[in-house]
Amino acid sequence: MMTSATETLIARPIGSLGGTVIRLVTEFGRFVFFLRETVLEMMKPPFRFSQILLHMEFIGNQSLTIIVMSAFAIGAVFGLQIGLVFRTFNAEGVMGIATATALTRELAPMMTAFLLTGRGGSAITAEIATMRVNEQVDAMEAMGVSPVHYLVVPRLIAFMVMMPILSGIFAFVGIFGSFVVGVLIFDVDQGMFFNRIVNELVPHDIVIGLQKSFIISIIIALIACQFGLRASGGAKGVGQATTTSVIVTMLAFLLVDFVYTFFQVVI
Repeated sequence: MMTSATETLIARPIGSLGGTVIRLVTEFGRFVFFLRETVLEMMKPPFRFSQILLHMEFIGNQSLTIIVMSAFAIGAVFGLQIGLVFRTFNAEGVMGIATATALTRELAPMMTAFLLTGRGGSAITAEIATMRVNEQVDAMEAMGVSPVHYLVVPRLIAFMVMMPILSGIFAFVGIFGSFVVGVLIFDVDQGMFFNRIVNELVPHDIVIGLQKSFIISIIIALIACQFGLRASGGAKGVGQATTTSVIVTMLAFLLVDFVYTFFQVVI
């Protein structure tokens, strides 16, 4: 017979695990219903083109500097790391295609997602959460205006349009950063660097990166908006909603990236 202390030691972690699983399933269900509601609202007029353009400018144009700077630095560092490895085998000429493949398929969409989550996603959550705690969302509902249609749909469309573009820019600038390192440090032939990319980088690699960016853009926008609309508790609630939104978003798109890549590799 187990003692009560032993039963407690066994039951406590099991109960904690069960509670975590239930919360995860519940949150996933809320996300699916929120996605469904957003898609339905997206099909209803009026179509707020001015709001969409405003958010596209915020997400895209205002994020361009950090995207370009980060892409060049990451491409250069990646070039340094793989250049040292390839130098051991006298294969520095492979730097171009290796960098291009890694950036287009994986690094560009992922790093763009991290940057836009930290900048755009957090700002969206904080803005909508502030409107929620100040009862502006309640006033909107009282006037018969759907918060999802007015607040969520323009931001979602803006993310869906701008993130693949920013991801493509990230990949291009990252390849250039690797090119600079390859030419200046490893004395890679410039023609060989780009010839390998042109001849061996297939359109499927680019499509994979753009598909990831598009899927992740939906995740970032919806989670940011959802946590903003669910915020409560004044200024403290706004901060908690923003922090939680960023963490959940990053975990979510990392999981989606793993599943997507797994099926790409296996199937």
